[in-house]
Amino acid sequence: DEIELAEGKHFSEVFPDFQIDLSLRYREAKTRTEQLQKDSIFQIDQWCTAYENKIREKGGIGFFLGGIGPDGHIAFNTRGSDHFSATRLKETNFETQAVTATDLGGIEVSRKRLVITIGLGTLGFNPNNKAIVYAAGEAIAETIKHSLEDEPTVIYPATSLHKLKNSRFYLTDGASVQLNDAVDYYFSNGPWTHQKTERAVMELCRKINKFGGKLVLDDLKNDTYCSRIPGLNENTVQSVIDSITAKIERGMHTKKNQVFYHTGPHHDDIMLGIMPLTNRQSRDASNELHFSVLTSGYTAVTNHFLTDLLKDTRELILQGKIEMIEYPDFFESGYKYKWDKDIYHYLDNIAAQNDEEKRRGVCHRVVRALVSIWDLNNPRELLNAIEEVLESLQSSYDGSTNPPKIQKLKGMIRELEEELVWAHYGIMVKNVHHLRLGFYSNNVMGSKPDMEKDVLPVLEEFRKYKPTVISLAMDPQGSGPDTHYKVMQAIAAAVEKWKKEEDLSNVRIVGYRNVWFKYNPWDVEVIVPVSLNSLAT
Repeated sequence: DEIELAEGKHFSEVFPDFQIDLSLRYREAKTRTEQLQKDSIFQIDQWCTAYENKIREKGGIGFFLGGIGPDGHIAFNTRGSDHFSATRLKETNFETQAVTATDLGGIEVSRKRLVITIGLGTLGFNPNNKAIVYAAGEAIAETIKHSLEDEPTVIYPATSLHKLKNSRFYLTDGASVQLNDAVDYYFSNGPWTHQKTERAVMELCRKINKFGGKLVLDDLKNDTYCSRIPGLNENTVQSVIDSITAKIERGMHTKKNQVFYHTGPHHDDIMLGIMPLTNRQSRDASNELHFSVLTSGYTAVTNHFLTDLLKDTRELILQGKIEMIEYPDFFESGYKYKWDKDIYHYLDNIAAQNDEEKRRGVCHRVVRALVSIWDLNNPRELLNAIEEVLESLQSSYDGSTNPPKIQKLKGMIRELEEELVWAHYGIMVKNVHHLRLGFYSNNVMGSKPDMEKDVLPVLEEFRKYKPTVISLAMDPQGSGPDTHYKVMQAIAAAVEKWKKEEDLSNVRIVGYRNVWFKYNPWDVEVIVPVSLNSLAT
C-alpha cells in the first residue's frame, strides 16, 4: 500500500487477479482495465526510480548481506540481469519460482508473482560497499564456482560483485566443494583413499571428454590429481571401473525377508528418490514394505485447488451422491472406517476412465476428513463446515497462513495422494503412514525437532514394525534448517533411542537424494541402475 497506484485505487482493484502484465510498458492498452494497469505500472516504475535516487543521493549501499539463488541471483537479479541495473519491478525465472513455491502457496502462484528488487548497479554504485553473500550446501556448489571463478557475466549475476573490493562470500564446505582451492585441498590433505582415486579418474574423464576404458597411463600422469595416485599404473583405471561395477551389482541384488521402512520428508520424496528400488523390493512376497511421510505437506495444496474440491463435494452432497453420510452411525463412528475404499474407488475408475467417479472418490475422502477435523454430527453441519472453509479461503491469498483446521484438511488431501501412489503399486493402505511431525509449519525456518512431538512418533513406528532397513532423504551439508534436514535429525534421534532398546547391528540405513540434490558416484556405496521398466509395476 506504500506505492500509490492510478486513480488512488487499491492493488486489488487494479490487479484483481493478482497478475501484472509487464508487456503493458511497451504496448497500447486494449481496455479500460488495462489502461489503469498500464498507468499503475508506470507509477510503480517511478517509485522504483525515486527509491534508487534516494540510495544514490546517500552515497549508495554501504553494507549488504544476502544469500544467492540457484541461478546465482543476488537479491532478485536473476540470470541475464544487467550489471548496471537499478531498482525495478521485474519477473522472476523458473529456478526462483521453484525455490519460493512453498512459501507462496505452490508453483502456480509463485510463477505469477513479480518482485521489486534493488539492481546490481545499486549494489555496485558505492565502491566501498561491504557486500557479504552466504551460501550453504552442495546444490549451490556449481553456481558458487562460476560466480567466483568466472569473469563477470550476466549468466551469473553474482560475478558483478567482483568489482567491489570489500565483497566476501561465506560458504560451507558443501557450497565450496567445486572451487579450485577446495578441490586442491581435498586431494592434498589427509590419507589418499580409493574414493579419491575414483574421483580423480572420473573427473579426468569429464575434463578431457574421454571414456574410462579409453584412458591411457599418460592421461593420468599428465593430470594434476591423478598423478598423485599412489602406485599409479596401467591397472589404476580398471580398479575404478571394478569398484563402480561392484556398486552397481550391489544395487541389483534382490533383498529378501526384509522389513523396509521408507521415510520421506514430503509426499513426493520417496517416489522421486528411490521408487525404482522400492518397486523391485515389493515384487518379492517375502518382503514387508512401509512408506512413511513425516510431515503434513499442507503447504503444497493451493487455496484454489481446495476451493474447487470443496465446491464439487458440496454439489455431490446436494445431489445425494455421497450416500455414506445417510448411514445412521456415520457421523458417530462410521467415518473412521473404510478410508481405503476411497483409494480403490479412485483407482478402479482410472481403469474405467471415469473422471466423474474418480472425483467422487476424492470427495468421499474430503467428507471423512471434514467430519474428523470439525467433529461434525450431521449433514447440515457438514455443509456449514464446507461454507466456513470456502469463506476463509476466499478472504485469504495463496501463500497466506491458513487456520490450523484448514491446514490439517490440506494435509489430509496430500495423504490421500500418497496412498493412491503406493496402492497403485500393490501396497496396502495400512502400510502407508502419516506422522505429521509437530515442527512442520509455514515458517521456512520453523522450529527445531522436539523429543515429544517429533522423535517419539518415529520411535514408536520403529518399535511397532521393527524394520530391518530404514531409508531417509540424506541431503548434503547446509540444506537445513529445512524440512529434509529436520526430518533427518528426528530419524537419527529415534534410531539412537531405539538402539538402547534393541540390537540394531543388522539394521541398515539407506540414504537417498532426489531432484534437488544428487550424489557423485565416488560418494556412494550402492548404485541402483534404472530403466523405464523399473518404473513400472
